[in-house]
Amino acid sequence: MNKIKKALKYFGIGMVLLVGFMFMNNTSLFMDKGNSEPKLLSHRGVHQTFSMDGIKWDSCTAEKIYEPEHSYIENTISSMEEAFRLGADVVELDVHPTTDGEFAVFHDWTLECRTDGEGVTREHTMEDLRQLDVGYGYTADNGKTYPLRGKGIGLIPTLGEVLEQFPDKELLIHIKSDDPEEGVLLADYLKSNPQRNMESLAVYGGDQPISSFKEKMPDVRVMSKGTIKSCLIPYIAIGWTGYVPKACEETQLHIPEKIGPFIWGWSGKFQERMDKVDTRVIIVAGDGGYSEGFDSEEDMERVPDNFSGYIWTNRIEVVSKK
Repeated sequence: MNKIKKALKYFGIGMVLLVGFMFMNNTSLFMDKGNSEPKLLSHRGVHQTFSMDGIKWDSCTAEKIYEPEHSYIENTISSMEEAFRLGADVVELDVHPTTDGEFAVFHDWTLECRTDGEGVTREHTMEDLRQLDVGYGYTADNGKTYPLRGKGIGLIPTLGEVLEQFPDKELLIHIKSDDPEEGVLLADYLKSNPQRNMESLAVYGGDQPISSFKEKMPDVRVMSKGTIKSCLIPYIAIGWTGYVPKACEETQLHIPEKIGPFIWGWSGKFQERMDKVDTRVIIVAGDGGYSEGFDSEEDMERVPDNFSGYIWTNRIEVVSKK
């Protein structure tokens, strides 16, 4: 009986020490908050925003915009310029390959929602896309008025034009398909249109194109659901020790704010560990669905005190520190 009591005593002491170690090794309470200034990632540049209520993957968001407060249109060079001017550290943009070997910077899979064109975006030449009015379909009053119609003619840029316009800026490129060949095409395109500082580029999208892209351009930071899982699953299992899995190195992680608190060391210690392995951490609002961002002063108050990574926003003009 005494041996059992002694064993239980040592077990209890061991558990207390283990829990104490896990807490002290992962708490951010004692970190210096003075060095925790976050950065801003502007989704699609300065653009027309919309209510997220009832949004589905195939919703035409141009028909659901709020009353415009400015005339900027997403994924155009002017919208990116304005985002950087307002203080964005990174601008996210969407790309589609065209039939003549270009990459068009445009969000939608098809043209009917936002433009006066028809059909699948990638089934057109770049010259065809340049003729379109990218502001044609925007309405805030169920089609009574179209305030941006006629203001977006010829504004769809090529990826090469964006790279040339912003040679020293950080850009996050979104591959819109899950075709592995598209990853190869984008890698070849970037090699023929190199940015002055390739380290300022990152690419994200489906598992297959990201995998094929990474094979061709291993030094460019990438992200997909697969790369996030390969990092976070083992980290959640043993990250309490401070160990960072190899899959977490030199990559990019998009962390929904509702998931963050369940990650060891969130947010300061986790950020510190990712910084040491050159991994970019981006916090997105809510559960991460449909590109939810921190889009108001109230939203920004939810950002953890010790977070020093990147904040995803759809309203850089509202939340900018400048």
